[in-house]
Amino acid sequence: MNVLVDSSVWIDYFREGVQSEKLDAYIDQNLVCVNDLILAELIPFLKVKNQNMLIALLNEVTNIPLDIDWRKIIVFQTVCLRKGINKIGIPDLIILENVIDNNLTLFTLDRHFSLMNQYLRFKVI
Repeated sequence: MNVLVDSSVWIDYFREGVQSEKLDAYIDQNLVCVNDLILAELIPFLKVKNQNMLIALLNEVTNIPLDIDWRKIIVFQTVCLRKGINKIGIPDLIILENVIDNNLTLFTLDRHFSLMNQYLRFKVI
């Protein structure tokens, strides 16, 4: 099992939040991965805070390439809208596609992924 860790979890982790122990366990088991979209959400803030060591560590995490299929993104968004799940951003749909296409488990704190999972089956923690 590879676990794609969403930026919401990383932010919680950096703040030593409630999911820190769980993420530590996944890190210890070498199950953690990211993608460039997640890094693009995290790294600019870390650069502003001069967290160069943290940036270097994040860049060492297994990076799952993004191969965006815009037709799938349109299908995902259409399903969400038809089911009343509004305000899902394109970045989250790209993350969803990355998870599904690479048979990953998504570790996220964003509730809308749980809502989407009811209709777009994928593994989510």
